[in-house]
Amino acid sequence: MNNQYVRREVFCRNSCHELKRFWEREIGKQACYRESEEHRLGRSALRKLREEWKQRLETKLRLRNNPDEAEKRANVSSELPASATDRGAEVTPLEAS
Repeated sequence: MNNQYVRREVFCRNSCHELKRFWEREIGKQACYRESEEHRLGRSALRKLREEWKQRLETKLRLRNNPDEAEKRANVSSELPASATDRGAEVTPLEAS
């Protein structure tokens, strides 16, 4: 007869607790790994870059689908004084109107 049929393990109270403890440790390790991975991804700049690109694409699509809004923006920028269109010059709400 084969050994696989003769030998049977009987789980008694101690071995059940050991098995339970083993899996609890493994689950704890996985939870710790998952938390550290989430923390690492939270610090990553990739999410911020994706959001910026998403906003840029949404703006482009909005302007492409709504050309009236693009004309309004062009008119507003042409109405600004020449000194306000220079780089570094700030436009206050009083100057813009």
